[in-house]
Amino acid sequence: LQNMKMVPVPEKAYGTFFEGDCYIILHTKRTSRGSAVDLHYWIGKDSSQDEQGAAAVYVTQLDNALGGNPVQHREVQGHESETFQSYFRNGIIYKKGGVASGFKHVETNMYNIKRLLHVKGKKHVSATEVALSWDSFNKGDVFLLDLGKVLIQWNGPSCSIAEKSRGLALARSIRDSERGGRAQIGIIDNEKDSPDLMQIMKMVLGERRGELREAIPDAKADELQKANVRLYHVYEKDNDLVVQEIATRPLTQDLLQHEDCYILDQGGFKIYVWRGKTSSPEEKKAAFTRAVGFIQAKGYPSSTNIEVINDGAESAMFKQLFQRWTEKNETQGLGKIYTIGKIAKVEQVKFDTTQLHARPELAAEQRMVDDASGEIEVWRIEDLQMQPVNPKTYGQFYGGDCYLVLYTYLRSGRPHYVLYMWQGRHASVDEITACALNAIELDKKHGDEAVQVRVTMGKEPTHFLAIFKGKLVIYEGGTSRAQKSTPEPAIRLFQVRGTDEMNTKATEVPARASSLNSNDVFRLTTSQVCYLWCGKGCSGDEREMAKMVADIVSKRDKHTILEGQEPAEFWEALGGKAPYASEKRFQERITHYQPRLFECSNQTGRFIMTEVVGFCQEDLDEDDVMLLDTWEEIFLWVGKASNTYEKNEAIASAKEYLKTHPAGRDLATPIILVKQGYEPLNFTGWFNAWDPYKW
Repeated sequence: LQNMKMVPVPEKAYGTFFEGDCYIILHTKRTSRGSAVDLHYWIGKDSSQDEQGAAAVYVTQLDNALGGNPVQHREVQGHESETFQSYFRNGIIYKKGGVASGFKHVETNMYNIKRLLHVKGKKHVSATEVALSWDSFNKGDVFLLDLGKVLIQWNGPSCSIAEKSRGLALARSIRDSERGGRAQIGIIDNEKDSPDLMQIMKMVLGERRGELREAIPDAKADELQKANVRLYHVYEKDNDLVVQEIATRPLTQDLLQHEDCYILDQGGFKIYVWRGKTSSPEEKKAAFTRAVGFIQAKGYPSSTNIEVINDGAESAMFKQLFQRWTEKNETQGLGKIYTIGKIAKVEQVKFDTTQLHARPELAAEQRMVDDASGEIEVWRIEDLQMQPVNPKTYGQFYGGDCYLVLYTYLRSGRPHYVLYMWQGRHASVDEITACALNAIELDKKHGDEAVQVRVTMGKEPTHFLAIFKGKLVIYEGGTSRAQKSTPEPAIRLFQVRGTDEMNTKATEVPARASSLNSNDVFRLTTSQVCYLWCGKGCSGDEREMAKMVADIVSKRDKHTILEGQEPAEFWEALGGKAPYASEKRFQERITHYQPRLFECSNQTGRFIMTEVVGFCQEDLDEDDVMLLDTWEEIFLWVGKASNTYEKNEAIASAKEYLKTHPAGRDLATPIILVKQGYEPLNFTGWFNAWDPYKW
């Protein structure tokens, strides 16, 4: 903003901001549903109140001109949102001064420069101009001494590899965009090894007296703080602004009424303003002023992020704060087209597993590592040790036990491994712990290459069902050990779901009439007879699969009975008739969920996650533990050089993430541990253009 007018910034200067100015950024991205538009106004720390006000007004006008579709953001220097930072891959540079005081954005081939930049951040880099003095330095960050023709990168002794490489990317970007490629870059990684460069630094900064300051930890919101979401209704009454709290987490979509405006406070970390379709133009206009007023009233720092959102054009970040968010008439991803109408059941369209290698995004979408044609080995945890299970009974799991399932498949002629840890609902804590410890040992035997998947009983992932080829049976309690402590129940009821070998499982449910469901096939076994009960909503394929599973559990003759034609003995075995679920079931899949990637850090004793927006493979650094959330599962990616503490805490971090997620997530979501260099297709498929040879 120059003299209160919008003046375009030359593209070469994108990412460089004067601290005395305000800026407006328009970002458009193509998506599967058209395009996503974001409007940001950025406030420099030394900008005037008038400029800040003008920036907010321009954003509102732009929003109107663009039909009310953009998501609007207020950004304050040094506290930018993760979305904003994702636009400037090489980092953001803050320059002293402003346009009004005669500074220009791009002055190429300007060599009479002398400045010191303090570079911070690992995933999101920013560089601030600081005083030319040794007092500005500390041991934990990267500093760039920019002398026009020479750029010296000084790495603090406690910098990570990622911070050093991001610092270098920034130095190169200054050389190429500001100096037309004509500048030398020198790096001081250890002062003793670079006497010549140190000599230049001393000429500019003088001799260094005393010790360098210790590293300054970044002040960041932890996950517990971000989980504290509250929704407020905002309206005017007799010229006064009324802010009324209406709900805390988990929030549901129906709380948002189209004729009103709301403020959603994410633990003071970020403030969202949602503007209903039919709310008044005055209300819409006042969104930013209200949010700023709200921040002041709450005593939050003035740098708090604000995002203004329009009804029907919500950002992914916003939707993910709600328990479930459904869009009108959407069809779902690859290979599954759901038709919702008068049909009792949603038909699943088969997808072709041979396409998985050619299209890793399909592997990710379908949650399939391969076509499930590999080898299986199964062990049961017994006396805290691994006991091999008889291959004849593979696929039968008892709720009183824990099991390890090792799946081996070939990819490009090499064996790859997936290790499932199945935890029974009634297994003891000791057994669950022993299961995890034995998994680590088994992984070591296979060169630490296995992908480890934690499976909670009843939450078996798609691929787990597929490897048992339709023979998966889950018993509520008991054990598959030779000496069983309790006799098996005389009457058992199993619910069978699935249409083919790839997606079928039978689960034991309480043997009562209320357990039945018109959409499924059930198998009831008594000491004399075995019934196959077919609900009105089940398909021929489901009946066939149920017959196949029935043979596993009981060799007796099967009586097939249709819903509504049950003999008296059937109800007797279930303890008498009772009402049961007979509504049509629609499979609701979470449609709003875009995968999200986070860097996890647990070093400070607080659990902190930094989101990487618009992620790619480059964002996975060797010394990181990263969390990829695809809603149906959580992946933990462990870099080769990540520290032992974070490695060991990874699973705990993932559980903590689920526990503190504002949408009230299912704690039994599968958690998958993936090691650098051994990523399966259902992980790499979430990344655009994955390079298997990068490392």
